[in-house]
Amino acid sequence: MGATNLFSLDGKVIVITGGTGILGGGFVKAIAEAGGTAVILGRNAEVGKKRAEEISASGGKAFSVSADVLNEADLNKARELVLEKYGAIHGLVNCAGGNMPEGVLQPDADIFSMNLYGMRKAMELNLWGTIIPTQVFGTAMTKNGGSIVNISSVSSVQAVTKVLGYSMGKAAVDCYTKWFAVEVANRFGDAIRMNSIMPGFFLTEQNRTLLTQPDGSLTPRGDLVVQHTPYKRFGKPEELAGAVIYLLSDASKFVTGMQLGVDGGFTIFSGV
Repeated sequence: MGATNLFSLDGKVIVITGGTGILGGGFVKAIAEAGGTAVILGRNAEVGKKRAEEISASGGKAFSVSADVLNEADLNKARELVLEKYGAIHGLVNCAGGNMPEGVLQPDADIFSMNLYGMRKAMELNLWGTIIPTQVFGTAMTKNGGSIVNISSVSSVQAVTKVLGYSMGKAAVDCYTKWFAVEVANRFGDAIRMNSIMPGFFLTEQNRTLLTQPDGSLTPRGDLVVQHTPYKRFGKPEELAGAVIYLLSDASKFVTGMQLGVDGGFTIFSGV
């Protein structure tokens, strides 16, 4: 098998949760360009529909489904729609997640009076927003096999101030990735694999105001991030494309339970 074919997603139907977000949008585009059928799953039906139309217009294959990753009934309906239209699901990218204001602890706030509900809510979005879609769409992979890609974060392996709920959720996703990879291999052999991508700092709608000023200049926090990243910049969504294509394609058939970092060197730099 040649290198071109090894990384091809031709004939594969891939569901991307959070496909209406910035990072999810990058994954959707990369999957379509690699020949896969990108199923865009997100709460914003208008954005999903527009992205699917853009991909179709450029010769790719895409389909949009509106669903909330924490709503199992929504996801079951989405799975049936996809199976009815395509007959199979070969991959899942669990990109839905992120942070929320109530899950952030400001430096001047009392650490013993933090918003525990907000922290729990942020953690649950990232953890259960990964587990529930896997339960729903993973069942469609037991017959033909498939690859599941979770999204971790550098904040799961290093203490990043303010974002406790998000960080706990991503750390739990790391644990789940390893656990599920082993358990599913024990049951289905090499048919189903699960891995994760660990992005560094990428500008999204959720973190943009934390990292940049309205004029595009860096906030003090954004400056700290850049200084602690050897590449001295934020990542671009398209720079995650290679990692997701590798983990979804046959190029990674003997890879499971692994975490692939894409962080410009953030996690290896001591700061000195």
